[in-house]
Amino acid sequence: MESWATFGGDLHLDLTAGRSRGLGLRAALEDALREAVRAGRLPAGTRLPSSRELSRDLGIARNTVGEAYAQLTAEGWLAARQGSGTLVAERGSPSQPAPAEPPQRTPAVRFDLMPGRPDVSRFPRAAWLAAARRALATAPHEAFGYTDPRGRIELRRALSDYLARVRGVRIDPERLLVCSGYAQGLGLLCEALRRQGVSMVAVEEYGLPPQQEVVTARGLATVPLPLDAGGARTDLLAGSGAGAVVLTPAHQFPTGVPLRAARRAAAVGWARASGGLVVEDDYDGEFRYDRQPVGAMQALDPERVVYAGTASKSLAPGLRLGWLALPADLLAPVLRQKELADGQSGVMDQLTLAELITSGAYDRHVRRSRLQYRRRRDRLVAVLAERAPEVRVTGIAAGLHAVLELPPGSLDEEELLRHAAWLGLSLNTLGWCRTPSAAPPARRPPALVIGYGTPPDHAFEAALDALCTLVRL
Repeated sequence: MESWATFGGDLHLDLTAGRSRGLGLRAALEDALREAVRAGRLPAGTRLPSSRELSRDLGIARNTVGEAYAQLTAEGWLAARQGSGTLVAERGSPSQPAPAEPPQRTPAVRFDLMPGRPDVSRFPRAAWLAAARRALATAPHEAFGYTDPRGRIELRRALSDYLARVRGVRIDPERLLVCSGYAQGLGLLCEALRRQGVSMVAVEEYGLPPQQEVVTARGLATVPLPLDAGGARTDLLAGSGAGAVVLTPAHQFPTGVPLRAARRAAAVGWARASGGLVVEDDYDGEFRYDRQPVGAMQALDPERVVYAGTASKSLAPGLRLGWLALPADLLAPVLRQKELADGQSGVMDQLTLAELITSGAYDRHVRRSRLQYRRRRDRLVAVLAERAPEVRVTGIAAGLHAVLELPPGSLDEEELLRHAAWLGLSLNTLGWCRTPSAAPPARRPPALVIGYGTPPDHAFEAALDALCTLVRL
């Protein structure tokens, strides 16, 4: 017999196990309650339903429940308190078995210097709340039902205007797709391409491993493109067998170099000649410090280049908002994958972001953030120049991270990671970013990929102190 008893929450008790062993109703009830406590489903302090409520829900006599409660109270599983009813006793909590071996102590992370992460403490809460209120007050009723899987038209229009003005993207709102961050967008694209017969995707020799895993998880092989001072060697796309290429042309991750104009043209020329596709990951295009931002590559040919953007760096990763500007012939296939994945992205955040953009609050936030991150970058460079001048800092013209090339004879990257952990630093190495399918690299000095966006202002100097200690080992 199974039943749900309501006592401010639902209680599921399975009496069939005890009954199948020949136990009477009272014994079966006692057995079910002991098991619920032992398994942790009824933690210490949980108030149980009264004997009247439980007897009614289980369809058994009230005195049977009362006797079961009394027996378990005598055994120490339950406790009866005046005015509080029957509770699960503290001594009835399940004990945890001791581990076979004592776990090793893991040093606590004090400073997050992982690349590609913003300072979420600067999320514009007041502006976001004000935008959310305005959006909620003016949203049509139909916005909260099943809506267009491309995303709310309010956000697609706002993004179309904003991207044209700030990044030079040429896109009609009808061909914008709102997705749950860049990772989902890339996965939707890869699945659509696989179904169209693409089996291989070219990627940059160094990149972000989780995003490369998105490609391979869709059953596509990767072919790495070597990198140099001009960015990815897009001249090698011809004959590579790839049906698409994923690039970070504005600010290559992690090396930081922009893709040269001739190589941009070569990638687009390859796509036109072969029927291939260029995926432009514009992950931090708004954060350029030393000169005007490099315009979006998508403007060279909107029918052969997919532009992928995100709010993860400019606002916060937790919003899970990204977008794809799609060629006409890819809209339907990618939209179908979005429908299968989750139907549509969350509406309220879309409406809020649209209001934030159209009100100008988003631009103001980006400008303030750009100034803060530039100050942090300048401070990082100055401190290293003073305290570790032998370290070469590169890739700093834009973004939220820098590459630190250590001198020959330094600890290798694995040793650096171990020492970093004991210093309370969370960071990455250049080797971690290397595409698994790439050929073994030529011998090079160790290098760290350091994010300077995440530590809050009050902890930034201490994080730099710990970093200097690490690179001087």
